[in-house]
Amino acid sequence: MADALPRIGKEELTYRAAPHNIEVEQALLGAILINNDAYYRVSDFLLPKHFFEPLHSEIYRVASEMVRANKTANPVTIKTFLPSDEKIGDMTVAQYLARLAAEATTIINAGDYGHSIYDLSTRRNLITIGEDMVNIAYDAPVDASPIMQIEDAERRLFELAESGTSDAGFNTFGNAMNTALDMAAAAYQRDGGLSGIATAIDNLDSRMGGLQPSDLVILAGRPGMGKTSLATNIAFNIAHAYRGDVEADGSPNPLEGGVVGFFSLEMSAEQLATRIVSEQAEVSSSKIRRGEITEADFAKLTACAGEMQRIPLYIDETGGISIAQLAARARRLKRQKGLDLLIVDYIQLMQGSRRKDSNRVQEVTEITTGLKALAKELEIPIIALSQLSRQVESRDNKRPQLSDLRESGSIEQDADVVLFVYREEYYIQNEEPKEGTEEWLKWDERLRMARGKAEIIIAKQRHGPTGTAKLGFQAEFTRFSDLIEDDHLPERYE
Repeated sequence: MADALPRIGKEELTYRAAPHNIEVEQALLGAILINNDAYYRVSDFLLPKHFFEPLHSEIYRVASEMVRANKTANPVTIKTFLPSDEKIGDMTVAQYLARLAAEATTIINAGDYGHSIYDLSTRRNLITIGEDMVNIAYDAPVDASPIMQIEDAERRLFELAESGTSDAGFNTFGNAMNTALDMAAAAYQRDGGLSGIATAIDNLDSRMGGLQPSDLVILAGRPGMGKTSLATNIAFNIAHAYRGDVEADGSPNPLEGGVVGFFSLEMSAEQLATRIVSEQAEVSSSKIRRGEITEADFAKLTACAGEMQRIPLYIDETGGISIAQLAARARRLKRQKGLDLLIVDYIQLMQGSRRKDSNRVQEVTEITTGLKALAKELEIPIIALSQLSRQVESRDNKRPQLSDLRESGSIEQDADVVLFVYREEYYIQNEEPKEGTEEWLKWDERLRMARGKAEIIIAKQRHGPTGTAKLGFQAEFTRFSDLIEDDHLPERYE
């Protein structure tokens, strides 16, 4: 069998050949051709591109398509779909197929053959990445820093570790449809019937179906509206709900909730932790900072902190991080701990590549495009917080609009979902007229009606309708929750 393909004499080998094993490829293909059940032993991980010999890749592709179509794949049926004029040594393709099948003995080792082919393909890709690293390091352009090369190599290595190859390609509509049906089945079986990760804020989940994999969610608002509070609420809820098992390859598989990564560019990790503890223990963060807490408050903080030690929430407090650095760290977290949701607080504090000819708008465009690409690459939702422009303050109706997104239209363009946080209470309490006047009485009534209420305006959503989710907001603890309207409360008797 080893003589089936023409060989180059040893005296002609003046270079090291890439790792491959033609005999193993021949043995696997022969096994599939004599018994199509062998295909199912390798079909979940082995693709045509993993074969070293192009003809073997094509034979495997044709055989795969026929087996999946419930047709018999053997030397007679598949030769029609292969180039008849191609020669392998002194054999035609038809003769070569017959030779593969004739010399195959059993399908028992098909799985081992498949894994060997896959591993050799991975090694070839590693060599390609290594060669590229060496060549680029020698001939790097003036504006390419070593850090950029490290980050690019890390990205390619991550892709290789996740899929076995750094090459991207077309996916069949059938595979995409199967993925969509799997998602629908998961939503049907999951508590609450959501296709995405539940935020545990029902008014929001019911409108969005949870946070969807590969989505870039922009969470925007003016200062004081509670963007970071809502982000920390969602981060804690998802991490606290985490329940999962481990796949056969050692990777985590979340059944509920998820592992959360939080890039806090504005606040330190300690400040963020204080805010989350305050939200969950219902102890005012200002009291915590000033030390004005009671023994009962301290007991609640201690109990809450002990519980939070166990949740999979990871914080990176690096200020002014670049999109390339953020992506590299996110990939590393997913490899080491798993990653189901990434939160970035906030876009305007990130940096682009800092090219000499770029302005801030181009930088923000690079950042949002990079975040969307990262969400697709890691197959996770990313929530990115964003500031709004000051033009909101100049309008009578201060509810945000898409045109208020600051610095770049790419934020709106790249986002799958745009959420605005709006609290009318914040604006009303800053408009207090002179006390005791008729205007003050009207103002007080408006303030009472707005107190403790917030709106999450869904201004854009690729997968569903826009609209407004009404939430409750406890300012003392900076906590959002589902709002129970007065007409849903039980009757009260005076």
